[in-house]
Amino acid sequence: MDPKITIPRREVLAAATTALTTALFTGNVKGANDRIAVGFIGLGAMGSGNLGYAMKVPEVQPVAICDVYKPHEQRAVDAAKKGGFDVKAVKDFRDILADKSIDAVCISTPDHWHAYMAVEACKAGKDVWVEKPSCTYVEEGHKMVQAARKYNRVVQAGTMQRSGGYFKKAAELVAGGSIGEITFCHTFQSGSTSRARYGNPPDSAPPEDLDWDMWQGPAPKRPFNANRWGVKTAGFPTFRYFWDYAGGAMTDWGVHLIDPLHQCFHEVMPTAVAALGDKFYVTDNCDTPDTMHATFYYPKFLVTYESRTCNPLPLFRDQGAGTTIHGTEGTILVTRSGCWVIPGNAKSKLAADAWEKNAEMGQMNVPHWKNWVACIKSREKPTSDIETCVRSSTACLLANLSMRFKMRLDWDEKNWTVQQDAAKPHLKAHYRSPWKLEV
Repeated sequence: MDPKITIPRREVLAAATTALTTALFTGNVKGANDRIAVGFIGLGAMGSGNLGYAMKVPEVQPVAICDVYKPHEQRAVDAAKKGGFDVKAVKDFRDILADKSIDAVCISTPDHWHAYMAVEACKAGKDVWVEKPSCTYVEEGHKMVQAARKYNRVVQAGTMQRSGGYFKKAAELVAGGSIGEITFCHTFQSGSTSRARYGNPPDSAPPEDLDWDMWQGPAPKRPFNANRWGVKTAGFPTFRYFWDYAGGAMTDWGVHLIDPLHQCFHEVMPTAVAALGDKFYVTDNCDTPDTMHATFYYPKFLVTYESRTCNPLPLFRDQGAGTTIHGTEGTILVTRSGCWVIPGNAKSKLAADAWEKNAEMGQMNVPHWKNWVACIKSREKPTSDIETCVRSSTACLLANLSMRFKMRLDWDEKNWTVQQDAAKPHLKAHYRSPWKLEV
C-alpha cells in the first residue's frame, strides 16, 4: 500500500474541517452567488428524498437525473418540474459524469453501485454526494478515499445525522466529559415482522421498463427476482437483504448507529470485531439475518450492536433505535428524536437533562445538503467527509464477515486489512465484467 494515500489515522481526521489545498483543486471554484449544477443518479426512495432536500437549498440547481427504472425517472422529472426545475433524463449514468456542465452528482443507487460511481465521479472532476453505506467491500472504501484525495473532490456521505442537532449535542457532551470515563456503548434497533415477511416470489422476467442488467452492474449476474430488486415489495427496497447488493440491517441501520460513536470519539476504529446472527424466524428468500448481535473492541471501550427485527420492544422512551454511551457518571442516549442524559445513580452529581421534540435540532437532511454545498464552494471537508463514512461502514462490514465466516476479526489499521488470512479475500471487491474499480 502506497503510504502517500493510506487512509490517515484519527489524529488527521480530528482536523476534518481543514481546507483542501486550493492550488491543487482542478475544478471550477464556485463563487458565493453561483448555483451548483447537480446530477442525480438513482431516484428510488433515497434518491427521491435527496432530490426533494436539494430543491430546498437555493444554491443547488438540479439539472439531470438518471434511473434504470422508467417510472422512477418520470417521477423525478415530474417532482423537479413541480419544484421549478427542468431536468434532462438520461439512461446511462456515464452520460451525467461526462457532462462538463454538471458540477456535482448525488448517488442514491443500491449499495453495490456506490463505490464504483463515486470513484468514477471523482475521476470526472465532479464533487460527490454518496449514500451510506459507502461500500459493500472493505477494499472499495479505501479506494473511495484515495479517489477523493487524488482528484481533490469534496465527497459528502449520506450519514446526515452528523448535521443534526441531537447528534452534535451528544458529541459536545462526550467531549466535555459530562458522563465521566466511558468504557461501554450500546447500539440497538428493533422492529416486528411476520414470519413470511417479503415472501418467496419465483424468479421471473424483469419489468419491461427496468434495465435489470444495468441495475445489477458489477454485482453477480442473477435472474430477476422481485425481492432482489424489491422496489414494489416494501416501503424501502428489499435489495438491502441480499449479500450481492448490500449488508442487511448491519449496514442499513448499523452504520447510522455506529457512526455517532465515531463522531464522538474522533473516528477511532475498532481493533477487533466478533458477531453472531441468523434467520431464526423469517422464512422469505432474503439472505441476511433477522437477528444479530455484534461486539466491537475499541481501544478504550466496548461497543455492542443489537438487531431485533422480530421483536419491537424499545429500550428507552419508546425509541426503537438508538445509540447509548455509558460513563462512570451517567449515560447519554441519542436518537433522531432526542438526546438524553441519565445520571448513573442516586448519588451522582450529574443532573438528568434532555433535548427532544426540538424542530431545529431535529433537522438533518437539509442542513447536511447545505453543508455539502458550502464545502463545494470553500473546498473544505464536509461534515460527513467520505473517510468518516468509510470507517463506520467498514466496522459494519467486518461485523457481517465475522458472522458469516464464524471468526473473530482483528483489524490492522495501518494496512487497512484484517490479521486473519482466511478473511482477507472477502475484503476485496469482486466485480462482474466489464466493470473495474480503478482509481
